[in-house]
Amino acid sequence: MADRLGGHRPTRVVAAVAGRRGGAAAGRGRRTGHAFARFVAEGVGTPAPVAPTRELVVGGLYRYVRNPVYLAVLAAIAGQALVLGRLVLVPYAAVVAAAFVAFVHWYEEPTLARQFGDRYQVYRAAVPGWWPRRHPWRPAGDD
Repeated sequence: MADRLGGHRPTRVVAAVAGRRGGAAAGRGRRTGHAFARFVAEGVGTPAPVAPTRELVVGGLYRYVRNPVYLAVLAAIAGQALVLGRLVLVPYAAVVAAAFVAFVHWYEEPTLARQFGDRYQVYRAAVPGWWPRRHPWRPAGDD
């Protein structure tokens, strides 16, 4: 394990945390993959701006929060900072978060508003961008 941590030997506590966090990271990876798959199955497109979806993606994790993939990336960076004890990753996470927020605010939200109109505005009003809802949002007529 010391080789994987750049020659550092973790304490037993860090090793225990790393083991637990590894399972959590695997779960986050599955959820992120699920979020990406939603773009293909539900949105008929990709998350990339060069090949956007034709339909507004509001299912799965997107019923809880509008930006689950960005949040998963930030959680992964924060988890690495915690598990590896690398505090330099904390300001890095802040810079990445600022870039995500700026991209969403200045590009994604205006683009989605133009592409999907009132449907996106209803979704945006009901589902938070960065702090997940406790219960999934159900669009009108989705019974």
